[in-house]
Amino acid sequence: MTDAAAFELAQVNIARLKFPLDSPELKDFVDALDPVNADADAAHGFVWRLQSEDGDATGIEVFGDAWLIVNMSVWRDADALTAYMYQGRHREMLSRRRDWFERTAEAMATLWWVPAGHRPTVAEAESRLLHLRTNGPTPYAFTLRTSFPAQGAEPIALSIPEDLGCSV
Repeated sequence: MTDAAAFELAQVNIARLKFPLDSPELKDFVDALDPVNADADAAHGFVWRLQSEDGDATGIEVFGDAWLIVNMSVWRDADALTAYMYQGRHREMLSRRRDWFERTAEAMATLWWVPAGHRPTVAEAESRLLHLRTNGPTPYAFTLRTSFPAQGAEPIALSIPEDLGCSV
């Protein structure tokens, strides 16, 4: 039996911007970043989030595409993440995501278990997301709808087709 406290839940979600970050169309989104991130930092079960010196991750590139924006964080468990996602300012932001981000057909978010104290890299997140796109939910990369227990956290060998980057 695995001690669940030995693992924490990492999440990444990416989105393709409809407009440049400094455009009037994204002003509400950009203005909400600091308060929403502060809410996350204070949320019960929050552990860590990816950020640059500016305090957010808007300048961190993912998949080599400047039009993609990344959010990555670590949480105590899925309950803590879900509680944060669907309340307050974050819920308001979710309700407006179609104003700011393109709709895509491919998976743009995934979850995976990490050893407690591990801070995932963007490359790790890209690998997990591509694995989800290729294989569907597995213990290596999964979704809130189809999750796996922490004992599935060990990496597995995988092969990713070259055309699975963010082509949208």
